[in-house]
Amino acid sequence: MKFNDYQKLANQTLLGNEQVLTNCALGLASESGEVIDLIKKYTFNAEQLDRDELIQEMGDVLWYLSQVAQWANIPFEEVAQQNITKLNTRFGKQLHLPEK
Repeated sequence: MKFNDYQKLANQTLLGNEQVLTNCALGLASESGEVIDLIKKYTFNAEQLDRDELIQEMGDVLWYLSQVAQWANIPFEEVAQQNITKLNTRFGKQLHLPEK
């Protein structure tokens, strides 16, 4: 799935029209905390890392990120591309997808 397609689909589930940015920022912090908590329990409490739960929580983080970008009129693919460009610069090499 393309990032911009995801962003448009996800936006169909956004409720409300006031304080959207604040709601999304708080939701992003909360859902990121859920991901962190799963990893903390795995690392320090010797709990199994529940892959399905991790995917769900990461999806929630993705949803909130996409909606912050939507609010700011930023195509989600632009966020991803600029991040790869930054990583290329930071690590001094061109990142490439592995060949199949």
